[in-house]
Amino acid sequence: MSRLSPAPVEQDSLARAFTLRRRPMSEKLLDGGFRNLTMVLAALVATVLLAILITVFSGAREAIAEFGAGFLTSSAWDPVNEKYGAFTAIYGTMVSSLFALLLAVPLGIGTAIFITEDIIPRSLREAIGLMVELLAAIPSVVLGLWAIFVMEPAIRPLLNLSHKLLGWTPFFSTIPQGPGMAPAILILVVMILPIITAIARDALNQVPIELRQGAYGVGTTRWGAIFNIILPAAISAIIGGVMLALGRAMGETMAVTMIIGNSLNFNLSLLAPGNTISSMLANQFGEAEGIQVSALMYAGLILMLLTFVVNVAAQWIVRKLSLRY
Repeated sequence: MSRLSPAPVEQDSLARAFTLRRRPMSEKLLDGGFRNLTMVLAALVATVLLAILITVFSGAREAIAEFGAGFLTSSAWDPVNEKYGAFTAIYGTMVSSLFALLLAVPLGIGTAIFITEDIIPRSLREAIGLMVELLAAIPSVVLGLWAIFVMEPAIRPLLNLSHKLLGWTPFFSTIPQGPGMAPAILILVVMILPIITAIARDALNQVPIELRQGAYGVGTTRWGAIFNIILPAAISAIIGGVMLALGRAMGETMAVTMIIGNSLNFNLSLLAPGNTISSMLANQFGEAEGIQVSALMYAGLILMLLTFVVNVAAQWIVRKLSLRY
């Protein structure tokens, strides 16, 4: 055995001696204080979360008692007659988030693979990674303005072509006339892409080099090693990042509010104006009164529960994949 590393028996003796040594009082106080501080901070986070949930639920009680579960299935939003339903906003939230995720996941993971594997020179990989990180630093209101004045006019011919080719399908049955669900989905892709790319890149970089070398040693190709070895080894962290991006997409407010059209009328088409829970809260809460405030709080409570379900599902999926891989 090498003289540079002690034998296992010597290591056990050293660990036992360190455990049984006489600790000074200052060290005990420091450890106890740090433990108490972490417990207080953890309890504070839980207390803040519970306080937010109680506040939202308290504000939503009147609407819950008035509309019940029918609030989830009704698309009526009529402040004059005090009839409210959040189905249009719930549909817009789920559809925009899921379609954005459908587009952003392959693009983000592909970008992560491109900048972690030795495909292009290191300097170019670092430059691309830096640009992706800078994309996450752009304020959402700036992205909303860019979507209104640059992105939506640029993609309008493509949306018109989609309507002509696929107008017989429910998702493309409406003639695009400016802001709508499709531009909102694309701006969400831009906003969640850095999250997926950054987390996937870090996960791929954490894969042990021995796995790559072993895969190449048995004769596999570069793409065989990526798809059969590297991605399965990092899949749990990548899925966690995807679910985090989904939560971000569901709660995004300003950029989506500026480009989605904010229509309270339900329309299945992706080319029509739509709405999300966050956009509805941003547009109406400042001028709401009476039971409308409670209805908006009810919608906010639904959004909180949806994000909670997403986080629980993310934890469960990551745990299952971690045990498998």
